[in-house]
Amino acid sequence: MSVEVSSATASDDLSEFFALVEKSLVQNTLVKVLLSKYQGEETELQRVTIRPVTVRGQACLSFVYTYKTRDITKNHAPAEALALLAELLPASFKNAHLLSLTDDVQLTFGKKNKSRLFIGKAVEREGTSSGHDREKKRFLELTRPFLTDLGVTTAKHELVPAMARKWKQINKFVEVFSHALASSPLQQRAADETIHAVDFGSGKGYLTFAMHDYLRNSLGRQGKVTGVELREDMVRLGNDAASRLEQPGLSFEHGDVRTYAPKAIDIMIALHACDVATDYAIHLGIRSDAAIIMCSPCCHKQIRPQMSSPSMLRPMLQYGVHLGQEAEMVTDSLRALLLEACGYETKVFEFVSLEHTNKNKMILAVKRPAPVDPAEMMEKIQGIKTFYGIQEQCLETLLKADQRL
Repeated sequence: MSVEVSSATASDDLSEFFALVEKSLVQNTLVKVLLSKYQGEETELQRVTIRPVTVRGQACLSFVYTYKTRDITKNHAPAEALALLAELLPASFKNAHLLSLTDDVQLTFGKKNKSRLFIGKAVEREGTSSGHDREKKRFLELTRPFLTDLGVTTAKHELVPAMARKWKQINKFVEVFSHALASSPLQQRAADETIHAVDFGSGKGYLTFAMHDYLRNSLGRQGKVTGVELREDMVRLGNDAASRLEQPGLSFEHGDVRTYAPKAIDIMIALHACDVATDYAIHLGIRSDAAIIMCSPCCHKQIRPQMSSPSMLRPMLQYGVHLGQEAEMVTDSLRALLLEACGYETKVFEFVSLEHTNKNKMILAVKRPAPVDPAEMMEKIQGIKTFYGIQEQCLETLLKADQRL
């Protein structure tokens, strides 16, 4: 419940609001400050969202200026940020909303800048310890312009019901990427140094736009993101949207993972790459010394016809569906172990279902800071191949061809 606080003047309300903002900074409880109801001269500026971030190990406040078709992010040291906030209220914005772990505060200005201040407690929600936890779980906001352009949200930034699964997938993808980035060598790079990401099989570009938006606007990093797609109509669609939304560093190219030759890749993504296309994608990521490799495999065709079921497992694997599941498990285990042998810390886990498949497995690999001896992993790989009678696995063949194993 919010309580209206009576103050003698607008100056008193403003001072109390700033005191609460400063308290949240000192106590490290700030979630965000949202400025709205813009009254300035920039006709397309809608709001400013202020969040705490860390840049080069230093605590900063990120100001995201949301315009009708684009966003601009600027990072400021805390003292500088508070001075800027004082300039914006109430001269340019008539509404301010402070959300912290402990407080939910609204400051509004009416005619002649008459103010009203509402102070409430942050509401705990079922399944979370505070509103802050819920806030952190959503890595993108529905107000992002690219979501409207791609048909995920309406012009009023409301989720289109038919796109609910896609919205869940986008958020889960960004969440997984966020955790991978935090533990990768890329975290040590300067904020103004470019991070190159390539998304193979980008399709309509939902995840390509999401990664670019997260790097550029949420983190304030210099992201250069390329979507690579075989269908030329999808390439045109992506480039047209990127141009419309004025997205620097975002582009789409016609190409195939087997022949694409980028100059540099820091992040390699390949979701729903069919059969050995996943192996070619992983190989390209390893060859490019990518810091992060994210794959969601599909259609495990190469291993299954090679597998000879061990006698003990034949009663179980005589059923086709079980043999298919076993082939998937063996294939993706070999891929994960090969990534480990090439110096990556690798995880295999369930991802949310993609729109056009029931496959929901993710292989996530993050480059280790120090090289590893592949001998132990190669012994495990050979043991699995011998057990199932497997003669060849595509990724292993590719890595041996360029003498990486």
